[in-house]
Amino acid sequence: MGADFVQLSLTPLLIGVLAAIACALPGNFLILRRQALIGDAISHVVLPGIVVAFLITGAVSTWPMLLGAAGAAIVAVVLIETIRRLGRIEPGAAMGVAFTAMFAGGVLLLEQSDTSNVHLDVQHALYGNLESLIWLAADGWHSLLDAEALAALPPELPRMAVVAAIIAVLTVVFWRPLKISTFDEGFANAVGIPTGALGFALVVTAAVAAVAAFDAVGSIIVIAMFICPPAAARLMTNSLEAQVWWSVLFATISAVLGYVFAGYGPLWFGAEDAVSAAGMIATVSGVILGLACLFAPHRARVGVGAEG
Repeated sequence: MGADFVQLSLTPLLIGVLAAIACALPGNFLILRRQALIGDAISHVVLPGIVVAFLITGAVSTWPMLLGAAGAAIVAVVLIETIRRLGRIEPGAAMGVAFTAMFAGGVLLLEQSDTSNVHLDVQHALYGNLESLIWLAADGWHSLLDAEALAALPPELPRMAVVAAIIAVLTVVFWRPLKISTFDEGFANAVGIPTGALGFALVVTAAVAAVAAFDAVGSIIVIAMFICPPAAARLMTNSLEAQVWWSVLFATISAVLGYVFAGYGPLWFGAEDAVSAAGMIATVSGVILGLACLFAPHRARVGVGAEG
């Protein structure tokens, strides 16, 4: 039983937890800055960039995907500005047109591409491929101390671990300027904090988290990871520090319960097939947010700013 768990479930479970935490950390500040839908925007924009990077390199690897996502973001900015100026429409409408058009283009590129040698297709792009990220070289818990077995870990796990660690370190290092600029941008500018650069860095951090989580949860379900745990945490406390810890807890619970319910939940109700793990993780995240809306201690003070 232990050997089967380590081989088939341990790595996807860890990848899911790390992806959820990596998205929740910047998600806290996006929620408080009323920029939660930036996560939605990022998820739409990165897909064509990732697909183009794959078509050029022939492999799903970290740096080409990040560069492709960055290039797609630049194209999106230019496209939005062009639509806004030529069509003389408000920025929100221009963003909606650009993001949906780019995502549709990414889906079309995927459908017309030969992706038979990698786990990259339309379904993968939409809700990830978490279940397939298994550790075939493992034969028990002792494999965690076996260098040869560790070398055969799914590459998504170390990549996601590094990204989650970097985001956690950046959150700690830039905690004070992030907190000040989030709650009082005018004061932050007065004391010399570069709020524009900090806001851009926050968006870049969210984009890196989205790209790193792409293999696990796809480019759409990642939206729930950005929004649901931080939003539920926001209802639990008026302290930013406590909110971040609550969001990490909710992200972890969502990933663990979502993975378990995806694999075993249908069997408990008489069904024969498992369901999408990423989809179930997003569903559990939504349920947690719903429960927080009903029972959290600060649900009646959503509009009140959190305290440092």
